[in-house]
Amino acid sequence: MNHTIDAFSVGLPGAGLQVHGLRAGRAAVPLLLLHGWPEWSHAWRPVMSRLAHRFELVAPDLRGFGDTAPAVLAPARDAGPERHAEDLLALADALGWPRFGVVAHDVGSFVAQALARRAPERLAGLFFFNCAYPGIGARWAAPGHLGEIWYQFFHQQPWAAALVGSSREACRIYLRHFLSHWSHQQGWIEPELERWVDHFLQPGRLQGGFNWYGSVWEARLAVIEGRAPAATPIALPARVLWGAHDPVLKVEWTDRLGEFFTDLQLGVQADAGHFVHLERPDAAAAAIEAFFSGCAARR
Repeated sequence: MNHTIDAFSVGLPGAGLQVHGLRAGRAAVPLLLLHGWPEWSHAWRPVMSRLAHRFELVAPDLRGFGDTAPAVLAPARDAGPERHAEDLLALADALGWPRFGVVAHDVGSFVAQALARRAPERLAGLFFFNCAYPGIGARWAAPGHLGEIWYQFFHQQPWAAALVGSSREACRIYLRHFLSHWSHQQGWIEPELERWVDHFLQPGRLQGGFNWYGSVWEARLAVIEGRAPAATPIALPARVLWGAHDPVLKVEWTDRLGEFFTDLQLGVQADAGHFVHLERPDAAAAAIEAFFSGCAARR
């Protein structure tokens, strides 16, 4: 667990991005780690330190998140899953990866599914923590769940980032709410909270993350209202490890995963919530290693 985790920066001129993030390991099997909100590449450090002996790991800051440039300073609705998938395929090309595995959480799970449908031949397998997928359907906005998704409406307000970022205390209160409310294991939060606050108070980092919610809102509404086109099932090997105590992506929503992933392994992490990779990094890393070792054996 003493492997070096380094910052990296890769220019993608065609995408107009300078992608920043974290990189570790130099093993033969490359894995791309896709974060959620309120996260950036840093959220993968505990897992990366446990897997660098076995895999080549790259955790990018998605467009609009983290240090990836340019920073997003104004509300926009132009960075949904398909655009992120384009960015990541360009990143894989720049890294010289003809084929790679994907580990995804939250926002990253939308992007991983877009990648799988766009370029399945490039992917060795998909690993998800608490996977947002089309089978959730109208349950996103069920009356009893509206109190959990209020932030998805709030983040679309043009003044939301200015309000949350109006003071250090405001930002701390806001982030602590999500990190604590969504976690079952609380011990990781206080040691990390000030780093989260420091990060999201940098120019554009709140707005960039908030823009995700505007970018996916029409597609999300179509799913909720039953207007979305039927999603083609993904035939790639897929592994889902879902935290049993997640209040926003509920474990009972695993019930339709088999309709959307035809080669699926499903498990539940009984002692975790939304952030399995941060709450239980040993279990998270072990599950990732076992899954992608099995994928390699099937080739």
